Amino acid sequence: MDHPRIIGIIAGSGVYPETFIAAARRHSPGVKLVVAAFHGETTPELAAQVDAIEWFRVAQLGRMIRFFRGEGVTEAVMMGQISPKKLFDMRPDLRVLMILARVRERNAETLFGAIADELAKDGITVLPATTFLDDHLPGKGHVCGPAFKKRQLTDADFGFRIAKQTSALDIGQSVVVRHGTVLAAEAFEGTNACIKRGGELGHGKEVLLVKVSKPNQDFRFDVPVIGPQTIETCAAAGVSGIAIEAGKTLLLEKSLIVGLCERHKIGIHAV
Repeated sequence: MDHPRIIGIIAGSGVYPETFIAAARRHSPGVKLVVAAFHGETTPELAAQVDAIEWFRVAQLGRMIRFFRGEGVTEAVMMGQISPKKLFDMRPDLRVLMILARVRERNAETLFGAIADELAKDGITVLPATTFLDDHLPGKGHVCGPAFKKRQLTDADFGFRIAKQTSALDIGQSVVVRHGTVLAAEAFEGTNACIKRGGELGHGKEVLLVKVSKPNQDFRFDVPVIGPQTIETCAAAGVSGIAIEAGKTLLLEKSLIVGLCERHKIGIHAV
């Protein structure tokens, strides 16, 4: 008799963990799902959708690994957001202190990569955060909303090149552009703040958001995501189009996104 697949979910905020849970149940019947949840971040409703859940403070890595091992977890995924302020207000345990001592550059890639290495020491393999979610990764071309016009397609290609450069420098993975000019580049403040700033500077006229993956992106974490909140923020800022990287950007709650794009006349195009 085959042993059931046991996957641990390191779950931040938002619908990303819930989307993964539903997809995992469809693609891998009999899978056991175990959630490491975080106070003030993870949606409490996840408890009813999984086989086991335990609540932690950010940076309680040793306790989380013991929980996973106790549940028989051999694979794990990291998904959902943790508020930046929590990362500056954490009380790290010994394993996290050891990580911080040896990591020179503290960004998402180095820190989460080091956490993945710690999990591997205990026999837990960190999977890509896109596991089971291929149907949420649009291919090249028009995705939804109004189709891009020639000017928008030109700006999409321009913004794509710029965002690839900024993301390679670990600055951010999104830019807001208009007619060949960069209005805003994402940094630590996040995508929504970048959208608001760019929309204000572009006066809501033919403004485009471009979001990409980093060169050599580690898809075990920090996957580019577009969700309903992104569309609402674009609508409020006067951003009329969103260009994403084909096959490498997750659309969460796609049916809701499609409806919002139609209502607000915002096109999404995969480059």
